[in-house]
Amino acid sequence: MAEAHRPARARIEAELDALVTENRFTIAVVFPAFGAVLLLASAEMLLGPLGFNPYLVLFGTLVMRLPLIAGLAPLVDRKAAAGLLGLALYAYVVEYVGTTTGLPYGPFEYGVDLGPMLLGKVPFALPIFFFPLVVNAYLLMLLLLGDRAERTVVRLVAVVATVLLMDVVLDPGAVALGFWSYDLDAVVLGVWPYDAPGDFYGVPWSNYAGWVLSATVAVATLDWAFSRAGLRRRLAACEFMLDDLVSFVILWGAVNAYFGQWLPVAFAALLGVGLWKTDRFDVPLPPWLSTQRVASD
Repeated sequence: MAEAHRPARARIEAELDALVTENRFTIAVVFPAFGAVLLLASAEMLLGPLGFNPYLVLFGTLVMRLPLIAGLAPLVDRKAAAGLLGLALYAYVVEYVGTTTGLPYGPFEYGVDLGPMLLGKVPFALPIFFFPLVVNAYLLMLLLLGDRAERTVVRLVAVVATVLLMDVVLDPGAVALGFWSYDLDAVVLGVWPYDAPGDFYGVPWSNYAGWVLSATVAVATLDWAFSRAGLRRRLAACEFMLDDLVSFVILWGAVNAYFGQWLPVAFAALLGVGLWKTDRFDVPLPPWLSTQRVASD
């Protein structure tokens, strides 16, 4: 009887927690590993019409986001919801400006269909790609910095640097796959204001300068929106809260390794070391695999 009167939101959050807990290995390891194989097969044109299918991409991405969604859900009050809405609007605006003018990242265009487009320029699903970069970096730094994270300057600088590190892994892999591409000639010839010749695995240095700006705005918004004490309590109680970052390391580490892009692989490994130091890179084996291992022993 008590269960029937339990608030609907609390029941949904508890069920989502249980779903993620029971399927951590599948979500955090199997999905990104399988996703990397499908993305690489798509890039090599081995899947025919299924190559880079936007709905498969979005489905796989949403599944890998479940630990982060479940982890944050109990902390989303009106202020946090306003912050997330503001982040979504910011992501849409900066991406629209980026695809239209080349600012602040450099001239680029999408090469893969990522689902419905807003105003014909920006993937409608952009927040599910953008939010995790900021949130995962913030959570990781709370754990790694400990009490030092209470100092605003230290916290914000460390999180912005971690977001930039994640993009150094993500962007070269995405460019190699053909998700998007940069007009390097425009950058080298000085058509774009920063005039920064050279590139990092097909990504102009200007992209990372732009990410410093974008990450600073996004991190400051997240810092305002969520209670730091609440995030710490949830991190302590929720073992899977950084599993989405585990998925990120596996998927983009594998993609970059396939293309021989070893510096991004090294940076992905550095994120893995950070997870290991926080005891978060410990996704348990599923029951069926654990049973087989015990039987073989």
